[in-house]
Amino acid sequence: MIRSELIQKIAEENPHLYQRDVERIVNTIFNEITNAMAEGNRVELRGFGAFSVKQRDARTGRNPRTGEAVHVEEKHVPFFKTGKLLRDRLNGKS
Repeated sequence: MIRSELIQKIAEENPHLYQRDVERIVNTIFNEITNAMAEGNRVELRGFGAFSVKQRDARTGRNPRTGEAVHVEEKHVPFFKTGKLLRDRLNGKS
């Protein structure tokens, strides 16, 4: 599902809301999650999962084409851990 499909689905299920308002709500939620992670915070949505940021240390990598050693900078990457409710639902337990 993509963002526009999510907005459409929410708008269909809530006919009392204008589509532009639903779009603003969805965008606000995603922006707040992104901003919190950019600040290094963890975002937990109970039953769904938790978004966090992990740090990957600097390392020496290899260029696959030439085999030459390449320095790879330290970086931060997003990480998502599923919640128990989501995991159980995916495995047909509820």
